[in-house]
Amino acid sequence: MAVDRERVAALVRELLEAIGEDPDRPGLRQTPVRVADSWAEFFSGVNQDAGAPLAHTISVSRGPAPDTLPSGAVMLRDIAFRSMCEHHLLPFRGRAHVAYLPGEEVVGLGALPRVIDILAARPQVQERLGEQVADAIATALDARGVLVVLDATHECVTMRGGRQPDASTVTIAARGVYAEPVARAELVALIGARA
Repeated sequence: MAVDRERVAALVRELLEAIGEDPDRPGLRQTPVRVADSWAEFFSGVNQDAGAPLAHTISVSRGPAPDTLPSGAVMLRDIAFRSMCEHHLLPFRGRAHVAYLPGEEVVGLGALPRVIDILAARPQVQERLGEQVADAIATALDARGVLVVLDATHECVTMRGGRQPDASTVTIAARGVYAEPVARAELVALIGARA
């Protein structure tokens, strides 16, 4: 089900009235429609299958070097993402770092950001987002391990309450061999390393 833009626009108009504003004044006249359009984008991942981008896999043992499985992780760092906090409906954004230890199958690297985009385009909390990304990868691939590290800034922290503009939140979700802190230490070090 897609976002009901007409209903969202009507509710935004009502919200503007509830805070004492005039939704018919020139600066706000188009605001309900603009908010409805932006929410359709922000929440486009609701009811989407996050595993769909991972459906097309590539066999590594039936490639140019038969009977060879990767001995190390595949890592994609610095994937930009944005989401909407379900507690205050304020945005949070940051960088995702995703690694997996392949078994027989790998996936095109472009699939990993698409998984994050789908799951982030829902009302979210960062902790659950990382777990959902890890679960999607672990379920779709025969990965021996999965690690997802999210580092994000939340507007519910930077703009309200304690107003900590420089604070960021880091979460880690791990599956398989990377559930052990010693096994994931090398990957965590690689996230911060720059060539």
